[in-house]
Amino acid sequence: MLGRKDSNHFRGTTTLIAKGAVITGDLHFSGNLEVEGTISGNVIAVDGAEARVRVLQSGLVEGIIDVPVVIINGRVHGDTHASSQLYLAAHAIVEGNIRYQSLEIEKGAQVNGGFDHIAPVPQEDDKTDRKVAPFKPNTVAEESMVSC
Repeated sequence: MLGRKDSNHFRGTTTLIAKGAVITGDLHFSGNLEVEGTISGNVIAVDGAEARVRVLQSGLVEGIIDVPVVIINGRVHGDTHASSQLYLAAHAIVEGNIRYQSLEIEKGAQVNGGFDHIAPVPQEDDKTDRKVAPFKPNTVAEESMVSC
């Protein structure tokens, strides 16, 4: 996922926390967030926004991550909540619990915490009226039965 074209790259802005940069405090965002530096605070997607965070190999987040799509190849010290997809690459080190709807883990990734799967929320489009045909017993099988 990290080396190939990423289908979870959202349109809109991309924010980069460069290597060597340190952010102290909570970060609320939408779009894409690339973390090569350090964030000492929570990383939170704006309610209802499409958002993705990538913690790259040199990146560190010391706080909670609450974003629909989370890709980790660096370090996270805190709980991670990915309401859509969580991807742990080979260099990921997570010290905290993870909650996810969809999870992919590469060989070498480490999690020191609990795993909690969350069920997908049904979409309004998924609620269709489906009519089920009434059950009719196989009449051929009944006719071929022999009484003793």
